[in-house]
Amino acid sequence: MACTEACWCDSGKSAGACCAPILAGKVQAASAEALMRSRYSAFVNGNVDYLRRSWHPATCPATIHLDPQQRWLGLKVTDVEGGGEADSDAEVAFVARYKISGRGHRLEERSSFTRLGDRWVYVGRVVA
Repeated sequence: MACTEACWCDSGKSAGACCAPILAGKVQAASAEALMRSRYSAFVNGNVDYLRRSWHPATCPATIHLDPQQRWLGLKVTDVEGGGEADSDAEVAFVARYKISGRGHRLEERSSFTRLGDRWVYVGRVVA
């Protein structure tokens, strides 16, 4: 995808102004929401290395398996709590749509994020 095309995360920005520089390691995600969007984009692109780098070391699984049949269709952020410059923790709720073998699915999740030094990392799914 050209960096001038719409970003995979449905932010309304171009990939070059949104997730592409984060995925390439050129910049850090400026907020927890930006990290969540970049992780969605990494799933779209099959970028396991980025998923591992953006996951908290204490909760990152030993192996990350992506289903090659899974096709991501869209992302909608539904709530953000914290995650700005002055915050150390955050929660981001979202709905991600995908298809496997032609059948549509929805992943609804509230995710927890924290800062490790100067960067945001994904901790895990918030269980109510």
